[in-house]
Amino acid sequence: MFSDIEGLRPTPDRVRETLFNWLQSDIGGARCLDLFAGSGALGFEAASRGAESVTLVESNTEAAKQLKDNVQQLKTGDCIVENKTAQQFIASSSKQYDIVFIDPPYQADLWTEIANQLVNKAILVDNALIYIEFPSKGDLPSLPTEWYKIKDKKAGEVRYCLFRNEAGELE
Repeated sequence: MFSDIEGLRPTPDRVRETLFNWLQSDIGGARCLDLFAGSGALGFEAASRGAESVTLVESNTEAAKQLKDNVQQLKTGDCIVENKTAQQFIASSSKQYDIVFIDPPYQADLWTEIANQLVNKAILVDNALIYIEFPSKGDLPSLPTEWYKIKDKKAGEVRYCLFRNEAGELE
């Protein structure tokens, strides 16, 4: 369903299974944002588990086209594909999201920049959940102080964490 595209690194199945076990009580009716959609595995999984809407952001034109084709084939009207960089999307978005997936190409080192941009543009609802995936050999990226880590796990070369945006509760 998805051809090989250089640099594409889909989230491993067992990581995705654990993530959606973590999210099971929150995913139904949620507005989800997949900022580095790639194959769309996280976004399509969210849609299949009852998310109200899923926005798939992918800067690679070929990957974005394949995502659009897959949305049509799966007849999932609740998925929107945006062929933009994550930064362009955040800068132009006026929507807020309940769950955000941040899994950029590792070599791009975009975690801190994207996290700060999400907070500065008020893209996250209070108590939003934020999933971050990064190399297990690296340190946790520098993230906003209002993000509280609630889950943290490693699987092979991957470390993945779930955070809750508690900005509204800290005032």
